[in-house]
Amino acid sequence: MNIMSPVASSSALDSDYLLSAPKDDETFPTFERRVSSRGLVSKYNDEFVLKNTDKSYEQQYASLYFLRLTVLKPRVAKVAADAWNGMSILSQQVKAVDRVLDVRQGEFCWIVGTIYIEMSLKPNILDEITKEFWTTAPISKDKFVDPERDAIMLEDESGRVNLVGSTTIKSELLVTGCVVAVLGSETTSGDFDVVDIRYPELAPQLPREVSSGHDRKYVALVSGLEVSGDVHESYETTMLFEYLMGELGGSDDSKHASEIIHVIVAGNSFPNRDGPLSRDEDSQDDNSSQTKKKKYGYDSKSYNSKPTEALDSLLADLSTSVSVDIMPGEQDPTNYSYPQQPISPALVPRTRRFVQSTFRSVSNPCWWDIEGLRILGTGGQPINDIFRYIEGDDRLQMMEYTLRWQHCAPTAPDTLWSYPFRDCDPFILNETPHLFFAGSQPEFKTKILEGDDGQRVRLVTLPKFSETGQVVLVDVDTLACEVVTFALHGARRRDS
Repeated sequence: MNIMSPVASSSALDSDYLLSAPKDDETFPTFERRVSSRGLVSKYNDEFVLKNTDKSYEQQYASLYFLRLTVLKPRVAKVAADAWNGMSILSQQVKAVDRVLDVRQGEFCWIVGTIYIEMSLKPNILDEITKEFWTTAPISKDKFVDPERDAIMLEDESGRVNLVGSTTIKSELLVTGCVVAVLGSETTSGDFDVVDIRYPELAPQLPREVSSGHDRKYVALVSGLEVSGDVHESYETTMLFEYLMGELGGSDDSKHASEIIHVIVAGNSFPNRDGPLSRDEDSQDDNSSQTKKKKYGYDSKSYNSKPTEALDSLLADLSTSVSVDIMPGEQDPTNYSYPQQPISPALVPRTRRFVQSTFRSVSNPCWWDIEGLRILGTGGQPINDIFRYIEGDDRLQMMEYTLRWQHCAPTAPDTLWSYPFRDCDPFILNETPHLFFAGSQPEFKTKILEGDDGQRVRLVTLPKFSETGQVVLVDVDTLACEVVTFALHGARRRDS
């Protein structure tokens, strides 16, 4: 355990030494930060960034589901064929069926389709409009799941069938939008009694060379800064940026900071405010005409630039020391639907000077290639949405299943708002990353996921820094994690 304070290093310093005058021959170690190879995987990220000339909301969302099934059906069919071809159940040979409508009663078969879950607690826009005019507003719920009333169905381009089988169905983690293969038979009531389920499983993973040197290289991951720009700005936030720049603590801490080759700010950098951001909201009288909102046009009093200015100042200082990427979250000033577009550099004029060198504004989700390490990151919205579909709260398991489904946002566009793509589904995973993180999660957790074909993935849930004061450092070579926690009583680094 390495203890670090805002003024002293981890090695104890005598109080008399701190109060004495500096010596002429006294020297201090200096550390240079290693320049890293940091790139974005353009073949994936280009699909996340929407061009204004190509945006159109005239098409239906059905094409997105059709594209998803078209791409993933052959993948999951191969896994299912390897597992079930040649199998016999009750002396009956199992066979593959191409369409849901081709299933025959009493015949054991397997079919591939997209899961749809009919949930009584899931928001319905028509119900909300009705209640807006006739009754009270609907109650917001953290979870949509109701095991007693929910119905799980499998659909393809031909039709839909209800899935039953309490032993198999209830034990699986399923959400609307994931493509699976199910083995079973049709019952007399027309339902499909499921015996087994298969997923596409992990996509292929690019091999990478691990450095044999002794120099350690880290990628710093932080989420949920929620910079407010208030006079009483979080001391932890200031300590974080000073630490990343190597200005906090002693020589041991500066050396460790110099090993950080890249910083990713993973969403929710701006505060979550219900009301308008006003500079004078507390100083103006409620009855004053100056506080009345303008009905038309721009009202300068309803805008507060403090959060933007404060974040701009912090990022500009950090960009002089290390390369930085900022990803938007659900609270940040960009589009709300998925994929979220990069935050405009115009909001951070001081930092914008580093756009061509050490600073980038990226989409959510985003793919990186840093020193051969493939990284997939999200602001956390897909995992938060999957959380509503299931009874448990294991966020790492949800992340694992998104990789096994080969889709990083399966609930889009059903309950996770998204753009209605018509030519491709950019959320399909054609390869497995080496590092997969989700921002703005309740707490830090991590584990290694290994695939059948040698894939090895580090899963990380990033907590909100504004609530925990935690930043995660991931070793580029070993994928080992360290957590540095900043607090008024000091900062602690914990290996994981």
